[in-house]
Amino acid sequence: MCDESFSINYSVEVPNGVDKGWFMFFVTLLNQIYWVSGSTLGGIIGSLIKFDTTGLEFVMTAMFVVIFLEQWLKEGKHYTALIGLSSAIVCRLVFGSSSFMVPTMICIILLLYFFRKPIEKAGGLI
Repeated sequence: MCDESFSINYSVEVPNGVDKGWFMFFVTLLNQIYWVSGSTLGGIIGSLIKFDTTGLEFVMTAMFVVIFLEQWLKEGKHYTALIGLSSAIVCRLVFGSSSFMVPTMICIILLLYFFRKPIEKAGGLI
């Protein structure tokens, strides 16, 4: 699941009478189709058109900050956000700025897997 699918599935309130599993499946499926078709078109058209992408990294960082803050404000307990932040900080210190992302994702997945039941029992969201 990509981050867009996660954000939609995490933040949406599934309407009554709609199966949550199927809803999330189709959100993810459609998002995957959009990604593949958009990437294909972008690759084809992008090879024909040249433009300056200076500043794009700032926009991406700002987008992820906004997504994080929206989830922070939505949650009553911030266990999952704190797991993500602490994993990123520790892995950044241990592995350095150029190679901390994959270890961070592995740490987050493992911590959420092993602490899923206590987090859910305490009222946190996973």
